[in-house]
Amino acid sequence: MRNLSISFFCTLLIVFATSAGSAQNRSEINIPDILGYKTLKCDFHVHTVFSDGDVWPTIRVQEAWMDGLDVISITDHIEYRPHSQDIDADQNRVYEIAKPLADQIGIILVKGAEITRKMPPGHLNALFLKNANLIEREDWWEACVEAREQGAFIIWNHPGWKAQQPSTQWWSEHTRLTTAGIMRGIEVFNSNEYYPETLKWADEKSLTIFANSDLHTPSGMTYGPGKGHRPVTLVFATEKTEESVKQALFERRTAAYFGDTLVGERRFLTPLFMNSIQVRNVQTRLQNNEIKTIRIYNDSDITFRLKKRQPSVGFSGPASITLEARRTVAVDLEGTSEEVAQMPMLRMYYEVSNLITAKGERLPVNLEVPNK
Repeated sequence: MRNLSISFFCTLLIVFATSAGSAQNRSEINIPDILGYKTLKCDFHVHTVFSDGDVWPTIRVQEAWMDGLDVISITDHIEYRPHSQDIDADQNRVYEIAKPLADQIGIILVKGAEITRKMPPGHLNALFLKNANLIEREDWWEACVEAREQGAFIIWNHPGWKAQQPSTQWWSEHTRLTTAGIMRGIEVFNSNEYYPETLKWADEKSLTIFANSDLHTPSGMTYGPGKGHRPVTLVFATEKTEESVKQALFERRTAAYFGDTLVGERRFLTPLFMNSIQVRNVQTRLQNNEIKTIRIYNDSDITFRLKKRQPSVGFSGPASITLEARRTVAVDLEGTSEEVAQMPMLRMYYEVSNLITAKGERLPVNLEVPNK
């Protein structure tokens, strides 16, 4: 009788998710494509009732669609399944349940699972698995080797999680994993925690960076209108396919997006910023002792916070500029020398305080305004 009730409840969840899809709105995440790549919005770490989460697999897919994502991976714990008395299924079942709906609504569903061990080595997500059952091993190293043999991409989850280690540190076990080419990624942000110290490891050890939600409860309880967006891994892929996503991860083409902060390699952050903004009203003809106003439009969902890093030549601009998401800001420029009238281009030198490079530095940017 109890199993029948559980089955009926889960059926209701599926019906609700499917019917809700036709009534709910998708919140698009506006971040530009760059360098010929598509900027895909991804979350590679969520849980369901098949481990210690609170929702059915199809709900995770529906949430991903409503939250504006392109890709998710359901990564239920292999070794920790507190609902197993009510839900007894093999490790591949969650993917089999979620995949049809994902295909129907255009979400790429990556088959994954979480190898769940004490520190070291801690928790590791294995993505692009073929058979999750085979990584259920007593020895954590054997589990990781099996995942690698399946072609999986393996991430170190929440490396700064206080419940596992009071201070964030790198262990010899992680050196073993990276040396063997097994561990290829690391979460620099998980749920509501940022681990800036991990950027150095990612840079030194050529690890792909991630920002993931690690959702256990329904997404709407934590994220949404008035609450902010869920953490997102931006993947710069050649096309919107699972194979392209996998290739991008192995080639370290990602950025971590959380709150109003974006962390990634400079080669991605610079074009992302430049593709997001447009300088308008550019016929300045700035002269000495004159003030001219330009307008800068930010077409992305990221509010950029700029601080001057060095003075401009021949004119002055604001010490700081906030380019609010999807808005236009007016910026006054004042001529400070006679030479400004002869300059074909006005250059302003800033750093974006909420765009952090892989070196842990604020992203330097140059704003150029035609002076004609």
